[in-house]
Amino acid sequence: MNNLDIRRATAGDVAGIVAMIAGDQLGATRESTDDLAPYLQAFDRIDADPNQLLVVAERNDELVGTLQLTIIPGLSRRGSSRGLIEAVRVAATARGEGLGSTLIRWAIDESRTRGCTLVQLTSDKTRTEAHRFYTNLGFENTHEGFKLKLR
Repeated sequence: MNNLDIRRATAGDVAGIVAMIAGDQLGATRESTDDLAPYLQAFDRIDADPNQLLVVAERNDELVGTLQLTIIPGLSRRGSSRGLIEAVRVAATARGEGLGSTLIRWAIDESRTRGCTLVQLTSDKTRTEAHRFYTNLGFENTHEGFKLKLR
């Protein structure tokens, strides 16, 4: 990955991040790039929280990937913390180059650096290719996930 920089996102990156999130089959039904105000407000909350890390992968001044890493302190597992990886996206122009693997490995290393003993993530049941991707990176499908929409 020549010239690839994984760095903390800035408010100036929000439009590009939202475009990546909206650029897949699921995001296209939930997201809108028409009004960035709610995304910028969310960015401010994420950026102010020391247990949140929103990052972008940038190559040659172009955003090519993103993910959010949440560090969750807990009492279980002898008081250990865990890293939660969310919103992993790779720009359409950069898919198939190993960038997704690079981002996930970065998140695993960052979780380890921050004292986590476990890294977890969820993936929509319809994303069977993503499931193979995560399995190939060593993740195990050990749990069922549940969600309850509040609005």
